Amino acid sequence: MKQISLPKRAAMCVVAGALTASTPALADLSYDNGSGGTALFYGQFNPAWQSFDDGVQSYDDIVDNANSNSRVGFWLRQAYASGTLSFNFETALGFRQSSLVTQGFTPKGINWQRTSIRKVDFSYKSDSWGTISIGQGSVASDGAAEVDLSGTSIVTYSWIAGDAGAFRFRTAAGALTNRAIGAAMPNFDGGRRGRIRYDTPSFGGFSVAVAYGEEVLAQNANFSTTNIALRYSGEVAGWNMQGAVAYADIEPAVLADRQDTIGSFSALHSSGFNATVAFGKRNEQAGAACANGCSYGYAKLGYQADWFAVGKTALSIDYYSSSDTTVAGSDANTVGIGAVQKFDKQRIEAYLGYREYSLAEPGTSYRDSQSVLMGARWKF
Repeated sequence: MKQISLPKRAAMCVVAGALTASTPALADLSYDNGSGGTALFYGQFNPAWQSFDDGVQSYDDIVDNANSNSRVGFWLRQAYASGTLSFNFETALGFRQSSLVTQGFTPKGINWQRTSIRKVDFSYKSDSWGTISIGQGSVASDGAAEVDLSGTSIVTYSWIAGDAGAFRFRTAAGALTNRAIGAAMPNFDGGRRGRIRYDTPSFGGFSVAVAYGEEVLAQNANFSTTNIALRYSGEVAGWNMQGAVAYADIEPAVLADRQDTIGSFSALHSSGFNATVAFGKRNEQAGAACANGCSYGYAKLGYQADWFAVGKTALSIDYYSSSDTTVAGSDANTVGIGAVQKFDKQRIEAYLGYREYSLAEPGTSYRDSQSVLMGARWKF
């Protein structure tokens, strides 16, 4: 297989990132109204260089890292009765996503659409009975497959499609197919919808969320989901542990109804060693791709260290394997490594990720492929 080379413009991006890291950090954009209310403006910019080799040809471009896309937003919070009223608006900036570039197609550099809106969310958090949320935002199962304390989730985690999900596999003979990495290696996570959601208070580190949601941003879409999730967060003997499991019943307008079961668990030790696992299973109606059940498993090992005064360094290696996601009997696998260096004062995380992909189907052989994603996320 050909080796991915680092072009001059990618090296220039690294230099630019290093220069940016030397600039002073912005002050928090937070305001207090003096009566228990606050306004907080925030955002992030996350450009990256993406390179992909499909075994025949290499492609590279400047993209927005879809694992954590560039965005802006604000929070309005006001103390009320025995709780807090909140409003959260957040939108992606519409830059070219790393998950959408593929052979023969490069999206526009900037293409903001209504579906770029991430959150238009009203909520009330009670000190005693929990939180109720209404509007565009996370359903109960959002993030249940993506709990990750490794510090490298910006470049490697259970959502494999973030790095290069639209790129397609080639057959052993070199012919380009319609088998995309993202479709072959899903994680079935819940996402965001127009929804009503309720979260219980935490009891011994455990909490439950339930939600009903519909697609409200995409035009001419008819998509609904009912889901429930159980979450845990706690510390035991030097281990910070977080986990979640969720079930979702989904009714798309065109595709078959489906039921998803997902979960993930991550543990970070005070020494810096960490481990993360995730799983998922989808069942669909007869005749659909997952009529006999699609599934995957994911595992990651990582280490965090204070090697440099500027901030923590995080390293990880992960492995993902799915079954029956493209056709019955298919098997897709990927191995990835990631490195993230924080610059605390500047609020920057520089990262580098490398991943290899393989797909096998009964009667069909595909060439292995590989990707590199390198960039820096700046938060303000």
